[in-house]
Amino acid sequence: MRPSVMTRSIVGATVVVGLAIGTLAGTGTSFAASAPAAQPAVSAEAFGTLATNNLGLTIDQAKNLQRWLAVHYEYTDDIDGLLGTNSWKAIQRHLRMEWGYTDPIDGIAGPNTIKALQRFLKEYYDYTGPIDGIAGPKTRAAFAKFASSVGD
Repeated sequence: MRPSVMTRSIVGATVVVGLAIGTLAGTGTSFAASAPAAQPAVSAEAFGTLATNNLGLTIDQAKNLQRWLAVHYEYTDDIDGLLGTNSWKAIQRHLRMEWGYTDPIDGIAGPNTIKALQRFLKEYYDYTGPIDGIAGPKTRAAFAKFASSVGD
């Protein structure tokens, strides 16, 4: 039995459509967006102004602390509740006085800054954890108690 003209036309049209779809599908993947070009890393200088480390303090607690630092430890930046480099420099000046901080006043809340902070918090703000330079939950809780106590 010979296929009818209609059957051949449908089969032919189906083959043409199938080839067209296959070609488009192949083209689509070959022209798919390539991986994005490597972006340059953000420099520490560009990011430094945005870096803050509140160690769990609320904005209001951090503002209290900044006001206290402005009165006692030469903090002259904004009272914005964001403990950035200048806030931590003032904290380091405080910790240098009696709490064993001997590293540079660099505004980085690193392990030695945290150890000195823990010594201070242990003495006055019920910190009961180890002096290990890790700002864990006990350090954060005592730091919050301190920041709240220096408020208006």
